[in-house]
Amino acid sequence: MCDTFVALANATRDGSVIFGKNSDRDPNEAQELVLIPHATHSEDSEVQCTYISVPQVRETNAVLLSKPFWIWGAEMGANEHGVVIGNEAVFTKVSYDKEPGLIGMDFLRLALERAATADEALDVMIDLLEKYGQGGSHGYLHKIYYHNSFLIADQDTAWVFETAGKHWAAERVVDVRSISNIITISNHWDRASDDLVSFAVSKGWCKDKEDFDFGACYSDFLYSTFAAGRHRFCQTRDSLQANIGKVDVPFAMRLLRSHGPDADEDWQPGKKIAGAEVCMHASFGPIRISQTTGSMISHLTKTGNTHWVTGTSAPCTSVFKPVWLESGLPDLGPSPTEFYNAQTLWWQHENLYREIMRDYAIRINVVKPQQAELEEDFLKNLPENSGAAPAEKLAYTRECFEKAARMEAEALESVKELPEANFRPVLDQAAWKKFDREAKRP
Repeated sequence: MCDTFVALANATRDGSVIFGKNSDRDPNEAQELVLIPHATHSEDSEVQCTYISVPQVRETNAVLLSKPFWIWGAEMGANEHGVVIGNEAVFTKVSYDKEPGLIGMDFLRLALERAATADEALDVMIDLLEKYGQGGSHGYLHKIYYHNSFLIADQDTAWVFETAGKHWAAERVVDVRSISNIITISNHWDRASDDLVSFAVSKGWCKDKEDFDFGACYSDFLYSTFAAGRHRFCQTRDSLQANIGKVDVPFAMRLLRSHGPDADEDWQPGKKIAGAEVCMHASFGPIRISQTTGSMISHLTKTGNTHWVTGTSAPCTSVFKPVWLESGLPDLGPSPTEFYNAQTLWWQHENLYREIMRDYAIRINVVKPQQAELEEDFLKNLPENSGAAPAEKLAYTRECFEKAARMEAEALESVKELPEANFRPVLDQAAWKKFDREAKRP
C-alpha cells in the first residue's frame, strides 16, 4: 500500500512543484536508494526488467530510484529532466495476469529512463501497457497480484494514470492531487483506452457511458476496502486542498508522517488489528502486513530540483536528507536484503525504529525534536541550486546523511534506557518478534 501526492506551481508557497510519496511494503522488504547514470546502448539490445526483458532504447536518462531491493523497477523516482513518478497498487475486477510480465514498478523506471517530460512519460507507459500488459507478483515474501496507478509530474505538468489490466484512463492535474490504493478517476478524464467504457458495459458493470464511473465500475470492493485506500486518499486530498497556496517541503514532510486525525500524544501504532494511515506501521494480522519502507519528496523549481529522501522506513522516525541527481549519492553501504545487515543504511535505522515501537508514545519524543532541528538546518543551509557545483552539493548530501546517522545512533542509546511505561498489545509484540526472527535480526 502507498500514498502519493503532488502540488503544482499554483498551489505551492514558492511557485514550485512539490511531489511526495510513501512506499509501503512488507516490514523486512528493505528499500534502497540508487542513482543510475545516463547511458547509451547498442542497437537491438534488451533490458532485463523484474521478470521479462523488453527492447532497450539507444539512450537512457540518469535516474534516482527508491526501490525494493529485489525489484528492477522502483516505487518512486526522478530523472535528470525533472520528471518524477510514484505508483500505487489498485485492486480491480479485471483478472490479474499471474504469468511473469511487467509490473508497475518496471513501468515507472522505464518511463523515467526514456522520457524528458511528464507528457512523454505518460506516452511511454501507455505504449508499454498496450503492448505488454501487466503481469506477475508484486510481492517478495507474499504473492500479491494487482494493477497499478501512477502520479507523474514535472516542473509544468502532472498526470494521474490509472489502469485495470490493459484498460486505462488519465487525468491532467489542475492544482493538487493525490492517489492511494483505489481508482480515483470517476467519470471525467482527459485520455483513456478506446474500450474503457464499452468493456464495462459488456460486463454489466454499467448501462452506458452516462452511467459509467471508472472507479465504481472497475474496482474490486473487498480488496479496495481492506487496503483502506479511500481513507488515506481523502486524508491527503483534504489536507492538500486546505493548504492550496501554502504547500512547501516542510508541509510535505508532515503529510507523509501523518497518522490520521485521531493520533494524539498517547497514540500507539499496534493497538488495533485493522487500520492504515499515510505513515503506515505493520502489526499483527493479514491486513496489517504493510509498513512504510521508504519516503521521497521532490522539490522541482526552474533553477533546479532537490529530492528529499529517507532511505529508511517509517518517516515519523526518519530524517529527510537532500539529494541531487547531478551530484550523486553518498556511500550507503552494501545493498540491503530481507536479512539484517548492520552495514546498510536501511537496517541501521531499523534498530532505532524497532526500539521505538516497544513504547511508541513515549519513545518517539526522543527523536522528534532532533529530527525537526536537523531538517530545519538542512533546509536553511541548502547550497544554491543553480550556482553550486556538483561537488559542493555532494559534500552537503554526505554531511546531512552523516549528521542524521549520528543523531539516530545517539537516539538509539537514549531510547534503550527508557522504561516501557505503556503496555504494548500482545499481538503487536508477537508480530514484531516474528518480523525480527524472519530477518535474523539479533
